[in-house]
Amino acid sequence: MEYIVFFAVIGGLLLVLFAKGTWDNHKQQKWLIKHLYDDYGKQPEREYKVERFLRIGSYFDKHPAEGQIDDVTWNDLNMDEVFKRMNHTLSSTGEEYLYYTLRTPRQAKEELEHQEELASFFMEHPDERVKVQLLMKKLGSTGNYSLYDYLDYLGVLGERSNRIIILRNLLLVALIGLCFVNFSVGLAGIMVLLVYNITTYFKDKKEIEPYIISFSYVMRLLDICDRLVKIPVPVCSKEWEQIRDYKKKLGRMKMGSGWVLSGSAKIGSGNPLEILMDYLNMAFHIDIMMFNKMLGELNHHLEDVDALVGIVGAVETSICIGAYRASMKNGWCIPTLYQTDGAMQLTLKEAYHPLIDTPVKNSIVTERGVLLTGSNASGKSTFLKTVALNAILAQTIYTCPADSYEAPFFRIYSSMALKDDIGSGESYYIVEIKSLKRILENVSEKPVLCFVDEVLRGTNTVERIAASTQILSSLGQGMVMCFAATHDIELTELLKEEYENYHFEEEIRDGDIYFNYQLLKGKATTRNAIRLLEIMGYKEAIIKQATQMAEHFIRTGVWEKKES
Repeated sequence: MEYIVFFAVIGGLLLVLFAKGTWDNHKQQKWLIKHLYDDYGKQPEREYKVERFLRIGSYFDKHPAEGQIDDVTWNDLNMDEVFKRMNHTLSSTGEEYLYYTLRTPRQAKEELEHQEELASFFMEHPDERVKVQLLMKKLGSTGNYSLYDYLDYLGVLGERSNRIIILRNLLLVALIGLCFVNFSVGLAGIMVLLVYNITTYFKDKKEIEPYIISFSYVMRLLDICDRLVKIPVPVCSKEWEQIRDYKKKLGRMKMGSGWVLSGSAKIGSGNPLEILMDYLNMAFHIDIMMFNKMLGELNHHLEDVDALVGIVGAVETSICIGAYRASMKNGWCIPTLYQTDGAMQLTLKEAYHPLIDTPVKNSIVTERGVLLTGSNASGKSTFLKTVALNAILAQTIYTCPADSYEAPFFRIYSSMALKDDIGSGESYYIVEIKSLKRILENVSEKPVLCFVDEVLRGTNTVERIAASTQILSSLGQGMVMCFAATHDIELTELLKEEYENYHFEEEIRDGDIYFNYQLLKGKATTRNAIRLLEIMGYKEAIIKQATQMAEHFIRTGVWEKKES
């Protein structure tokens, strides 16, 4: 009777623990669903570990394409922050594909229009969106490393055959049979073979353990794909069909996967089934055999796994686009893009920088390059970045922070936020001319949109103006539209045939300086650098002598130093 009571208590306790676990999971799922509905359109808040952020570009690195945003342009425009601002993804796959999307401007409408169908559908159908997001959450993350980091190292293992393991297992069975004929010899053989198997097991297990993470992620990917295609999303019919096709090719990978993925349980965990599996694995290397079989299947179907990653990533990215649009309180538009091999025109109305919460909007219509002048902090660099970001977002997520955007499909480059390269010993000027040269080398029959901030600021005035004139003149011809900012007013006259002149200006009143950040037609007519010294409290003698020198040079073209 005591035994019955004891086992009843144990059974009841296990039942309570099981019920509590089920209830906790239910509560967590309920909270997540509410969060996905309530927080849609809010700015994402997440911390990025340096290790993980360095690997977000793994899918991008594996899929090079013509016209992708290079590192210089990406860093110039602070695109990491733009990425973070719209990263509503819940899986590593979606996160890496979003990054890839932002660095891969499309050069034709078809992909963008289909992406738009998906984004619009999920914006208008929150229930289906949340169902997909729950699956993305289940797919989850690969941690600090990308799936591609793991897949790249599969080759290190090489071909792993099960022949030796099978032969040893057959020998073990034979030795068990021998026990019925000669017990002493059979038992001795079994003990020797088991010791050998256990010893080699831990060595092999240690070797394959790091790769089980990638196997686990691929298995989760296959599992969520099974569920994904059951969600009624008419605009994803093509994607769902592709998923079914690729899954058929990967079906054999699932065979034995449960044994491999659960084989990391440790003896002493208290679960009798896990303990039994551990002993069987040590004796017969069952999980090692299953791993080897899965490894062979995965190595033969890496392209199929990659295709599934791309499809699932694209679907989650389309959800991100909708969430980003919903968060854009300053407005957004779908761009008008067209192909051209001749005349170009860029029309941008009420455009703003997407990282500025309370931006000043500006508009421009131009059929050629634009030369911007104005004092420091007047808004030149921000305007360049505003136009550049509108162009990139138009051709990547089909969404512009503007009232309207119309332009050809461009390849986009910039040369703006450059620095000395201490590692290579290159000066700022060397870094700058290399950056400009890469733009010139990419000029062809296809439209190029480029942005240059303070061209050749790293050298002396005379040579800077001479070289800048020739470089910008080259970037003002053919299928190139260049937006350049400069302090050298001389360039506005030297390049007036190739460039439209625009400027920003400031107002000094009550001993302070004010900027309205409004783009104005024509070249800058004010010079306030010396006046700013006065505002900042420099000595009167410095201000007076600097003013006299500047006025003398403007009149005569010759510098004359005034003695103190």
